[in-house]
Amino acid sequence: MLRFAFALLIVSSLLLTGCSDTEPATSSRDNTATPIAVWTLERRELSRPLRLSATVQPYQHVHLASRTAAQVSEVRVREGDQVEQGELLARLDVSEARAELQRAVAEVRSAQLDFDRSQQLRERGIATREEFQRAELALDVARSQRDLWQARVAYGDITAPISATITARHIEPGEAVDQQQTLFELADMQQLVLRPGLSEQDLPLLNVGQTMPFTLDALPELGLEAELTRLFPAARSGSRLIEIELQLPEDSWQQGVRPGYLARIDTRIDRRPDTLIVPAQAIATDADGDYVYLLEDDQLERRGISAGITRGRWREITDGLSSGDRILASNPLDMRSGEQVEVVSEYE
Repeated sequence: MLRFAFALLIVSSLLLTGCSDTEPATSSRDNTATPIAVWTLERRELSRPLRLSATVQPYQHVHLASRTAAQVSEVRVREGDQVEQGELLARLDVSEARAELQRAVAEVRSAQLDFDRSQQLRERGIATREEFQRAELALDVARSQRDLWQARVAYGDITAPISATITARHIEPGEAVDQQQTLFELADMQQLVLRPGLSEQDLPLLNVGQTMPFTLDALPELGLEAELTRLFPAARSGSRLIEIELQLPEDSWQQGVRPGYLARIDTRIDRRPDTLIVPAQAIATDADGDYVYLLEDDQLERRGISAGITRGRWREITDGLSSGDRILASNPLDMRSGEQVEVVSEYE
């Protein structure tokens, strides 16, 4: 019996010792700091990048077509020639129309004589009102026929509708052309433009009158700027991109720029060159608004903030923080104010 009591005493002592050993371990876990990554606030460029490409093209490109079917009798220009508005480019054989015009002119003279005679008789009370009106109507018809053939004769002279450069010539003397067939192509090389397409998200960030730098694959050493002159009203049906128009400097042609050259635009819009930023993932939102956790003496402190735009993985801070502040860089939803933390890495 005495041996049993002694054994029970030993077992009780061991159990008490075991319980005593577990208390420091539990306390040690309670005081363990949570490892975190931090971000030190700084200011960076947060403007929106815009990269586009487009081919150089003339502002005005005219396909000059024939207004009548005829044979080409003369061609006065070729590709590369500079022409002025109204300058004669070619002639078509409209001899049949000229003959019809002569006949129409004669008919006008005859109708005019009949009208004058009818008017005299009407004044003398010999001709009736109806006879006078028929003579007047015949004169109007004759004049309209004369005007018609005058227009058709004029179709034989192919003139430049604008001051431009001949970029294509599709006819030679002796060829027969049809009505609406393209004879020449003209382009105004003094007004060169770019018409790239861009996302509808970028369109509100652009303003007519702003300039954009661009480079040309054919002339990489030439640095130019183009002025935004037009925003097209609707998106392209296939690509959903919206065209803009950029006008090149007036001396681009003299510097060697040609239609068809590929231009590359690399610029920034919605300019924000000195913006206080944090990782977007570091911001949480609840009923009280946006907040982050500020690092103070190895503890987290909740800080309400005002946040602005998001660009990629960065978020703009407009109020509540300053450059140099250190914050929790990861999702703050599982954290709380006063929590002990240990910095193990810097967010980059």
